Amino acid sequence: MASKLQALRNHPAGPKTIHFWAPTFKWGISIANIADFAKPPEKISYLQQIAMACTGVVWSHYSMVITPKNWNLFSVNVAMAGTGLYQLSRKIIMNLMCGSCLEAPRR
Repeated sequence: MASKLQALRNHPAGPKTIHFWAPTFKWGISIANIADFAKPPEKISYLQQIAMACTGVVWSHYSMVITPKNWNLFSVNVAMAGTGLYQLSRKIIMNLMCGSCLEAPRR
């Protein structure tokens, strides 16, 4: 077990490098987006969730083409893409089911 911890500690994307800490702190964004699952869909921002989903997709791909492979970066970006797409689906479904809700009130 000690040798595995030593290998992790000395890995090129291990805790001695920014390549470990940046994705680790990026988990906070994904966790905040998960916490927003409780928000009503009306309060979800299309632009924010499109940015989350696109960032997740692009950086998930990038994390697999760089050397060394950074699995922490990959997993956090898969989570970002997944939560962003889920939030977008909630917003789109709400808008389709309540199309009349989007119209301004007539006087």
